[in-house]
Amino acid sequence: MTGIRQAAPHEPIARVLPMLTVPHLDRDFDYLVSAEQSDDAQPGTRVRVRFNGRLVDAFVLERRSDTDHDGRLGWLDRVISAEPVLTAEVRRLTEAVAARYAGTRADVLRLAIPPRHAATEKKPSAAPAELFTPAPDPAGWAAYSGGGRFLGALGEGRAVRAVWQALPGEDWAARFAEAAAAALAGGRSVLAVVPDQRDVDALAAAAARSCDADNVVALSAGLGPAQRYKRWLSVLRGCSRVVIGTRSAVFAPVGELGLVLVWDDGDDTLAEPRAPYPHAREVAMLRAHQLRCAAVIGGYARTAEAQALIDSGWAHDLVAPRATVRARAPRVVALDDDGHAQERDPAARTARLPSIALRAARTALAAERPVLVQVPRRGYVPSLACARCRTVARCRGCTGPLALIGGHDGAQCRWCGRADPTLRCAKCGSTEVRAVVVGARRTAEELGRAFPGTAVITSSAETGLATVGAGPALVIATPGAEPPAPDGYGAALLLDSWALLGRADLRAAEDTLRRWLAAAALVRPAGDGGVVTVVAEASIPTVQSLIRWDPAGHARAELAARAEVGLPPAVHMAALDGSGAAVAALLAESGLPAPDSGAEVFGPVELPAGARRPAGLDADVEVIRMLVRVPRGGGLALAGALRRATAVTSARREHPPVRVQIDPLRIG
Repeated sequence: MTGIRQAAPHEPIARVLPMLTVPHLDRDFDYLVSAEQSDDAQPGTRVRVRFNGRLVDAFVLERRSDTDHDGRLGWLDRVISAEPVLTAEVRRLTEAVAARYAGTRADVLRLAIPPRHAATEKKPSAAPAELFTPAPDPAGWAAYSGGGRFLGALGEGRAVRAVWQALPGEDWAARFAEAAAAALAGGRSVLAVVPDQRDVDALAAAAARSCDADNVVALSAGLGPAQRYKRWLSVLRGCSRVVIGTRSAVFAPVGELGLVLVWDDGDDTLAEPRAPYPHAREVAMLRAHQLRCAAVIGGYARTAEAQALIDSGWAHDLVAPRATVRARAPRVVALDDDGHAQERDPAARTARLPSIALRAARTALAAERPVLVQVPRRGYVPSLACARCRTVARCRGCTGPLALIGGHDGAQCRWCGRADPTLRCAKCGSTEVRAVVVGARRTAEELGRAFPGTAVITSSAETGLATVGAGPALVIATPGAEPPAPDGYGAALLLDSWALLGRADLRAAEDTLRRWLAAAALVRPAGDGGVVTVVAEASIPTVQSLIRWDPAGHARAELAARAEVGLPPAVHMAALDGSGAAVAALLAESGLPAPDSGAEVFGPVELPAGARRPAGLDADVEVIRMLVRVPRGGGLALAGALRRATAVTSARREHPPVRVQIDPLRIG
């Protein structure tokens, strides 16, 4: 802009939030607005400002007539767009998420608002669809105790909250679509968050039938920048009333929101891997609480976090009667359920494919029905160990894990790709190896030999199938990639249970049951011959929960066990990752180690296996983890103390940044 700038005649000051990466600058700044910029620089718009000698992007938070800044104010450099992309509701949610997870508002806004696509923004969105939607058929929800009343409450616009336990074989997408239709019939919008693209597609198709396709929009990371921004703008402009997407869609600017839906909240993909690491379930429930709207968490399984919502009274337990569950569930058989079988097959306890599993598969195939085989890992043999001392085989170049990529290709590093044709144990010198985990490809090879002439189909996250045919076939799938069969599977084999249950992970049992139930839910009921064989001992509590089809009981037991030892969600816990000096400085500044803070500090310990190193640290710097635990009611105080301490230590610049995660999925 040339010449003398004239300030806007009305509210000449814009309070903005610069999109800066440093925590100590997570605050508002005032800038002057010129008369030429005044019409466009409205609250919620994107602008550019000069900050510390460089131009940075920012959002206008409000227009003001006065300022509390004592010095001279700078001018807005320019208005990037007049589109108010930051709504008041999303701004309030952003501030709450930053406070809940000890993060910065700029980091949350990067998750909430997609990058601008100028050409798309200049085009008008389609006209809003008709708001009228007929009330859905309540027959599907009638199978659940109180399901009909729940659907009626949604139609009345009431803020009902529920944790829904889906029945075996349930068409969850149809039930969610009916709930969305009920909310639409009451004049309210709907937001649904699901784990992956396959779930997005299934729910979008069901919602298009129940809610009119013109009302439905699907948001996901797989869309290109232009298409994603176009759909996001249609939500912002009120043209779409049913919004379905993966984890980032939880921030979508849905107007008149009346219902928030979350499916399968135990799936890891709903946890954001970028700072401040929010979980979509928590953000969705926080949003429902702020807006006083209805909310549903649904799944075949149940997390301890969902059970905690029921126990606190925040949500109702929406389940079917036990008689209905037994009628819908397949028969579940564990290794030692049949003593005679054990006598006939003494090696069943150690065999990967015991005779009890092979018989179930043969029976289903003879009845012209497909068989589902769930294996924990994709690939051929993704992990090797010494046959003598059980030391994991690692690459001599980068220490990465060695795997068999194909049946005769030799060992290869999964990190750097280096081949190792002459395997020798670094600990005992043995040249003999064993498989730690057998992958889907090797399993398909083994079953192909066991069932000659039967079609063998593989499905994984990379090559996932939408569905399989109704004829006899062996479908080898990794967890989460099991394709449904038109009339249900005749049998399911759940292999390598030790690889899931034996993980050193707080959520190992919960996650294992979730994966098993997702596969078993695709099998026909026991009355139609459906059988699920789990290669594990029936005495294991998780196996018992599968046999009884009691995910709610398992969640209650899991929550009680965590409460007994002081683990989330019974408490709140922060994980601090960084150099020893940086973590110590952060804790000292926070005041959390003080006896009167109510916090307990644990550590230091090494980073958990698989955890990424914090950014900005040299490779030779040792990274430690400290844990801070507070009672459940002290979560906001914990996050607030760490947030303030992070800002202070960031301003001092004496140590590299410390990664702060509140209630991380993986603690150790």
